[in-house]
Amino acid sequence: MCRLLSFIASDLIDPSKILEDFARACSISKEYQGHGWGISYLDTESGEWKLRKEINPIWESNFGVIPPTNQFFVHARSAFKDEGITIENNMPFEDENYIFIFNGELRGVKLNVEGRIGAEKLFNFMKKFFYLGVEEGIRKAMGIVNKRTQYIRGSNFMIYDKNTQTLYINSKFNEDSEYFSLERLDIEGGFIISSLKFTDGDWSSLPNNSLEVIPC
Repeated sequence: MCRLLSFIASDLIDPSKILEDFARACSISKEYQGHGWGISYLDTESGEWKLRKEINPIWESNFGVIPPTNQFFVHARSAFKDEGITIENNMPFEDENYIFIFNGELRGVKLNVEGRIGAEKLFNFMKKFFYLGVEEGIRKAMGIVNKRTQYIRGSNFMIYDKNTQTLYINSKFNEDSEYFSLERLDIEGGFIISSLKFTDGDWSSLPNNSLEVIPC
């Protein structure tokens, strides 16, 4: 039951204003979003992705330490049953190829896969099928997850492929569309996708039960 944000654009920006607005919206969310947060951002000078995580609530953070960038992914955490509140459990989860952020709740999942928390287990499980290609791997993995899960309250996630610069967005929920709907805001030279409308603009909801593939 977390909050997600992705920002993709052609021009560099100072991300502070967007992060401040997003953090403010998280602070008044009906679900507590204060169990730490994290950001993966593209360092345009080195061309490398940088990962920063903090255990304090996102609305208590100093965003001035994040340099200008044109791509970043943010996750504000609400720990399930207030358990496992450690910085290692904060997303984004990242490896040399992929960035992953998740918002949702899956109950009664029967999967034998490594991971400290459910979101990490889901990420690791999906990667087992990426030899099929990322899109087909997601579809294959989630088909199995759906069959082996007692109830999916929500399963929204974003996976960014660093090698192909492609964003995969999964939207799925069975209740509370106001909370779980993913929202898109087109901006000059790019777009924002978020799990909440945190600023003014012409936001549009992504379809439920969908997997969108966006070259970036």
